[in-house]
Amino acid sequence: MKNIGPDFYNISDLLTEEELLIQQTAYDFVQSEFMPLINEHYEKGTFPMELVPKLGELGFFGSSLPEESGGAGISNVAYGLILHELERGDSGLRSFASVQGALVMYPIHAFGSDEQKKTWLSGLGNGTKIGCFGLTEPNFGSNPGGMATRCKRDGDDWIINGNKMWITNGSIADVAVVWARDEEGMVRGFLLEKGMEGFTSSDIHGKLSLRASITSELSMVNVRVPDSARLPNIEGLKGPLSCLTQARYGIAWGMVGAATDCYNTALDYAKERKQFSKPIAGYQLIQAKLAEMLTQITEAQLLLYRLGRLKDEGKMTFQQVSMAKRNNCAIARDIARMAREMLGANGITEDYSPIRHMANIESVYTYEGTHEMHTLILGEAITGMAAFD
Repeated sequence: MKNIGPDFYNISDLLTEEELLIQQTAYDFVQSEFMPLINEHYEKGTFPMELVPKLGELGFFGSSLPEESGGAGISNVAYGLILHELERGDSGLRSFASVQGALVMYPIHAFGSDEQKKTWLSGLGNGTKIGCFGLTEPNFGSNPGGMATRCKRDGDDWIINGNKMWITNGSIADVAVVWARDEEGMVRGFLLEKGMEGFTSSDIHGKLSLRASITSELSMVNVRVPDSARLPNIEGLKGPLSCLTQARYGIAWGMVGAATDCYNTALDYAKERKQFSKPIAGYQLIQAKLAEMLTQITEAQLLLYRLGRLKDEGKMTFQQVSMAKRNNCAIARDIARMAREMLGANGITEDYSPIRHMANIESVYTYEGTHEMHTLILGEAITGMAAFD
């Protein structure tokens, strides 16, 4: 984390040279290729699709997966650092990479057939194919067990009916990982290809958050797919929930990237902005905000470093991921607000990133498990008693 900190506890000393190089590469890409475009796309509500092949070429999709599964075979810490830098740019950029890697490539890698892996993973990894993940429904978000989308066996085929909501990349995806409940109540995953009869999508407009991200609704009306479209090596809610664990891991890293950009922006501004004849950085109340921001970022970085090493060792639990997602979204939310305050009236303009991060964080705070749901996951881990009802 050197040169692109803050790194108050010298965590970069614990990273390998490869991990530091990967982070620097991601940082440089975001600064040179993405930042000149973000304000225009945020205003228009579009995503810079021309960057997708470049993201793939750099190995930013599913980076910690093996090379034979379309990934780059890097450490989970290095993968986290990539997402940290992508979200330092914008949550929409990190969301694109998170969905592609954690929610599409991962389930095909973990649960797919050899034919499914051969068909999709290489293209998803290099960015020539785009994927989306269909779990959330109009009436079921925090309670995926209430899933209304149905799949029914019909000879050698399956017929799928239902709707999915708030789907990142839904309308531009070549393949959708869609979860549905069969007649016995078992949740199953399917790979639905764009253009299938009865499978349509429509974009959600009017968003005031995650504007530089394509968000869609998926509709399935008697979509007939062969059994070869079913993910054969998983059944039950364990499938989609294990995918969410992968995505939440990346979100935890990304949120610290957003917080870091807000902190750095506020710090630079405070050193330059003068009031009452001296820079506002010289006033106690501003220093109190900066001290609080730096402390929260440092605590979050330590959580992430340990979480990443646990993941690399195969010891990470989903409860540990919940703690990191819950904490890091909350601190990023606080830091974005404090940074905007420090920028004064200038802070509501597109010239400064904190207000954009502020709006984005409201989505990230909610998706992939709300703050409250992660609180209850931790509560159950602590007490042994579920309190979800």
